Amino acid sequence: MAPEMTADLHTHTAFSDGTDTPEELLAAAREAGLRTIALTDHDTAAGWDEIAARVRSGMRVLPGAEFSTKHPREDGSLVSVHLLGYLFDRDDAGVAGEWQRMKDERAGRGARIVENLVTAGYPITLARVREIAGVGSISRPHIARALMEAGIVASVGEAFDELLHDGSPHYTALRSTSLVEGVEMIAAAGGVPVIAHPRARAAATVLTADVIESLVAVGLAGLEVRHPDHDDAARAELADIASNLGLLATGSSDYHGANKTLRIGQERTDDEVVEQIVERGTVAPFTA
Repeated sequence: MAPEMTADLHTHTAFSDGTDTPEELLAAAREAGLRTIALTDHDTAAGWDEIAARVRSGMRVLPGAEFSTKHPREDGSLVSVHLLGYLFDRDDAGVAGEWQRMKDERAGRGARIVENLVTAGYPITLARVREIAGVGSISRPHIARALMEAGIVASVGEAFDELLHDGSPHYTALRSTSLVEGVEMIAAAGGVPVIAHPRARAAATVLTADVIESLVAVGLAGLEVRHPDHDDAARAELADIASNLGLLATGSSDYHGANKTLRIGQERTDDEVVEQIVERGTVAPFTA
């Protein structure tokens, strides 16, 4: 008998780089037949209170976030790796301090990237990017949307591939939290750390089975196995690693509203795995 899957554990709102309000996110989840979602905006819990107030009967929300970390290649260069943290204490000193640092640095970083693009002759403005960002700090998807509006690129993905990737002359880096520190931080705050899309983009080059195994000792709880960026081979490999290491295997859409061509609920997590996450977390899910 196939496992029941009514949960999508990786979604974003306009509080980071998505386009939906929390209410719109919940409506989209209901439309897709989901019973559980996780709110995982980038490096913020700013949307938690609003979505908690809008949850209706029959829906459950796991408060969470997507944490930005980096891990070194053998040559010492750093690769971006994202961590999903579920049901942690957002007031924990380690989490709150890290997010404030990143918020301060990211606001300036976004503006510098825009300035670099303007200097290079691209017809966008900082004022328009701020409008697109709305309540969130300026991030690269906001800049990508401005580039789309200006007719420079056809999609957010093309903007990243052509102009906003880490090696671009227009890019400005942030000081990095290490992957190990990120796992430890989420675990110390009573949360459940899961590596997001471990076979997507450059992260796949550093997240070997040995590296993943080394993270179990510091609190890693799971791997996002089913993700739109993972092909069948990647899913099979990650499922095997998770099984061998006793890690939870999750599935998620990485939904961003209109910022990405991804459908909420197109990848899902086994309901039994969701219950294991709930049992391990410090904060209770939001329900009506």
